[in-house]
Amino acid sequence: MSKRDGVLVALAGQQNAGKSTLFNVLTGARQHVANYPGVTVDKKHGQYGDEVGTVYTVDLPGTYSLTSFSLEERVAREFLLGDRPDITVNVVDASNLHRSLHLTLQILEMELPSVLALNMMDVAEGRGIQIDQAQLAQRLQVPVVATVGRKGQGRDPLRQTIRAESARQAATPTPPPAPVDYGALEPVIAQVQQRLAPFKAIADLPQRWLALELLEGDTQAVSMLVERLGEVAARPLREEIGALIDAFEQQHGIEISDYVVGCRDRAIERLLEGVVSGAEGGRTTLTERVDRIVLNRWLAPAFLLLTVFAIYQVSIVWGYELTNVTWPFLAKGRELIAGVLPSADFLVDPYLRSLGLWLVDSANTLLNYVPIFLILFACIAIVEDSGYMARIAFILDKVLHRFGLHGQSTLPLILGGVFAGGCAVPGVMATKGIPDTRARMATIFTVPFMNCLAKVPLYTLLLGIFFVEHKSLMMFYISTMTIIFALLVAKLLTKTVLSGQETSPFVMELPHYHLPTVNGVARRSLERTWQYIKKVGTVVLAVAVVVFVLLHLPGLPAERKAHFAQEAEAAIERFEQALAENPYRDLATGDNLVPLVNYYTDYKRAKLTATGAAGSQRVTERFQARNAAFYPLVKRGGDRDARQAARALRKLAHERRALRKQMHEERIRHSVLGTIGRGMEPVTQFAGFDWKINIALLSSFAARESSVATLGVLFQPDEDESASLEERMGDATREGGATALLAVSMILFFALYPPCLATTMMVKVQTGSYKWMLFSIVFPTILGLGVASAVYSIGQAVGATGIEAMSAVYWGAFVLLLIIGLLSDRKASRLLRQRFSEG
Repeated sequence: MSKRDGVLVALAGQQNAGKSTLFNVLTGARQHVANYPGVTVDKKHGQYGDEVGTVYTVDLPGTYSLTSFSLEERVAREFLLGDRPDITVNVVDASNLHRSLHLTLQILEMELPSVLALNMMDVAEGRGIQIDQAQLAQRLQVPVVATVGRKGQGRDPLRQTIRAESARQAATPTPPPAPVDYGALEPVIAQVQQRLAPFKAIADLPQRWLALELLEGDTQAVSMLVERLGEVAARPLREEIGALIDAFEQQHGIEISDYVVGCRDRAIERLLEGVVSGAEGGRTTLTERVDRIVLNRWLAPAFLLLTVFAIYQVSIVWGYELTNVTWPFLAKGRELIAGVLPSADFLVDPYLRSLGLWLVDSANTLLNYVPIFLILFACIAIVEDSGYMARIAFILDKVLHRFGLHGQSTLPLILGGVFAGGCAVPGVMATKGIPDTRARMATIFTVPFMNCLAKVPLYTLLLGIFFVEHKSLMMFYISTMTIIFALLVAKLLTKTVLSGQETSPFVMELPHYHLPTVNGVARRSLERTWQYIKKVGTVVLAVAVVVFVLLHLPGLPAERKAHFAQEAEAAIERFEQALAENPYRDLATGDNLVPLVNYYTDYKRAKLTATGAAGSQRVTERFQARNAAFYPLVKRGGDRDARQAARALRKLAHERRALRKQMHEERIRHSVLGTIGRGMEPVTQFAGFDWKINIALLSSFAARESSVATLGVLFQPDEDESASLEERMGDATREGGATALLAVSMILFFALYPPCLATTMMVKVQTGSYKWMLFSIVFPTILGLGVASAVYSIGQAVGATGIEAMSAVYWGAFVLLLIIGLLSDRKASRLLRQRFSEG
């Protein structure tokens, strides 16, 4: 983003001041979301044009100050120092100017040309607050513009002010005057400035600001000094500044950082004297009245559960119904692509066709959840924009912090599927907003333990086989044990591998309640869903190719290929003999044989997916147009010869399907993945897993749904094609001596299993590290296999049933959770107790 091509504008402001909403108003649809290099904080930049040219706009992370205390503060400060925007638009909450102006003073101390945007003026007016904008502009020596971002009010005046101030600064660059007089500290600041003046390496930095930061002991400022000057040159400077700090603090009996905060607070009081009037005094606001209910000690948990239930009901339950509408379109798209790909052979499809359909199926798995994500993200945007999301974090922080998590871990855990039906991908994406690095990392690694939608099919399958009489109890265990495991693992990680990660206190502002706008909710929902598709979809397709290759190489041995070829020839010969006297024989044999069988299977599949009589009629018309000569052999009815040919064709198609399935199973068994699955048996046998289960669990790494799909391939019927997977797998496992104990072992392993491929890639995006991505795979694998092996082995030794083993694990973990929770130290959470006082 080059200043030579236009004006560079940065939007800076505190959280919940409406900064991002105002950014959307300014830039419209011409914006892009990325990450700042090396960090996970959102970087939104956009542009708009006016009568003069282009204005490039950057939405900085919301922050309460410009120190180096949190990641957001460092990112915002480094951008302002490094890129030096032409104009910094400081977005403040007009209903609480005293609090907001602390950041304003720091921006001015950085000598940045600024415009003050008094946002949320409707809230201020609703509270009876009046602001003398002209007086405020005169005292701050910066232009002031009133805006209401969520309603789009003030956009044009703000754009005009940005352009005018940019032109004025370009003509006569004049840094704003020092906004704060630090009294007794001023001589010390002057001394430090004098010592810094000779060094050209730091000449581009605002000298007064740098001197003040060094006196406050800002670690990033000290690091910057050492980096630019070198350790040798910086050492005497640091010693001199340290001596000045000690002398001042001994003389005045106060730390310089606290002294600075006090001076700024008094400066703000003088600034606002006569500027703000008509504040509400003792009248209770709407926000306060609502908070008396939603933050009530007894009502808060109930209201929170009701909100979570509503999100699940609308997005997961009702949203899932929409997949019944969208899936036929995806299925039709698959059929269209299948028609373009090379035709299937009798036994083995061309690799291009197999790979193409594999990729389409992988993409459809991803796209099938798009309606759910659209609704889910819209619900989250409503909760966020209304102001209730901050209340959720505040309510749960006390509990979560005992286990190393954070109040803002709530949203990721909800998205991941606290009870059932979420998805770990948006859950991991949502950890971006957690300011505490250690808690954010712990949340990233525990979100995949939640019950995502893709885990439910396997749980349903196992309960239908082994726990018919205890389904309700087992569903209760499964739906609640994941949060127990997540809290225990979070505590373990924060005390071990994450103990060295940076932490910060829980600072949470409870914003005013607002009515969300349709435009804002829709924009956020579409934005986040597109991020999901863009960041994850490409990776899923790439890895789908790898999994495809691993399932097809090295292929069947030559003798087995010859065997299946002979079986196919025998089936074809029987078909031809059945049509020996049939007038349709020439049409159904020779070069027409394979196209006819493909025509038959395509027709049957299309009929199965057709919806209603109208859909069935369209299928009939389509296949008549595709090949009118073949159609009499696949439709019901017809003359005697056609019915005889149709019966023989149906039998041939059945034999072909059985042969292809047998080949598929043997190819998987002898594939790279199959070999790995058999090679894992010496380790996984303690958990009761054989090679088939190993392959199913390995394939679920690509996508959780693959576990049931793979089991459906591995546990195939011999003759009874109508048998359900539950019946087939149940018969196979019971014949092998397996019991419900194996099902418990599989459920526990699946609950603690590494995140799927898409989530793993999102872990890499959020942590920016392949090391942590690898850890997110290895650690849960060891943990899950260890727990499953211990439960299965001990259960076998003591003769425990499946329900007994599951009950013992659940209640044992629950008691451990209570013990750790009661023993954990907890620093009291607080509302906006910042490093400055609030008037």
